[in-house]
Amino acid sequence: MSRKNFADHPYQTRYIMLQAILFYTPRWLWKNWEGGKIHALMMDLDVGICSEIEKKQKKKLLLDYLWDNLKFHNWWAYRYYFCELLALANVIGQMFLMNRFFDGAFLTFGIDVISFVESDQEDRVDPMIYIFPRMTKCTFYKYGVSGEVERLDAVCILPLNVVNEKIYIFLWFWFLILFVLTSGCILYRIIIILSPRMRVYLLRLRFRLIRRDAIDVIVCKSKMGDWFLIYMLGENVDSLIFRDVMHELAARLGHRHHLHIHPTSGL
Repeated sequence: MSRKNFADHPYQTRYIMLQAILFYTPRWLWKNWEGGKIHALMMDLDVGICSEIEKKQKKKLLLDYLWDNLKFHNWWAYRYYFCELLALANVIGQMFLMNRFFDGAFLTFGIDVISFVESDQEDRVDPMIYIFPRMTKCTFYKYGVSGEVERLDAVCILPLNVVNEKIYIFLWFWFLILFVLTSGCILYRIIIILSPRMRVYLLRLRFRLIRRDAIDVIVCKSKMGDWFLIYMLGENVDSLIFRDVMHELAARLGHRHHLHIHPTSGL
């Protein structure tokens, strides 16, 4: 691709379409795997403006679902984490694909541009012009006066490459930002999977209306997938309604634990 008119590259349109498909794939997968679970469980409780009878019924339905399906959400959560991992792999793969597309000049493109700005004016080569030349030699063929085909060599200006160089320097830095942020997100997910204490801390930090002892019981008696579902519900459901549901869930879990330790005779 170096020293060529990018706009005339025969695979440009196909490559851009491939990029779009690859970037959309993780979202498409999650939308299909998630299946509208969060929206269904919300039951319009994100607003919280409804009659007390309706609100009580919806809170009971949400509570019953969480109680009946406790410890069955790990696979659901892991699929979400897989989509995040797929997004990271996609960013890395896109950078290497573009590097191949640009004849090995894309991976260091942003660094080369920064080095160009900081180097001496006498001996520096603009990497943007190197990859996206603004002028090139063109060959024209036309019929002459005698009817024979004449060949004419000329210098052509490529104005579209002035735009392309700005677009791809932006993409280089954008890919770098995506890589850093997505890597941080993956590290965050690993910590959540391995550390129940971190799950407790995050719930306490995000949902301050819920009692600490209730959060401790819920995290202790549930699995990572349940925590993930509860956290996402808390992000979408009215805070007061969510608090009531969590307190009732913690009460049920605590009561079951008490019965398990001290079984009632005669039952």
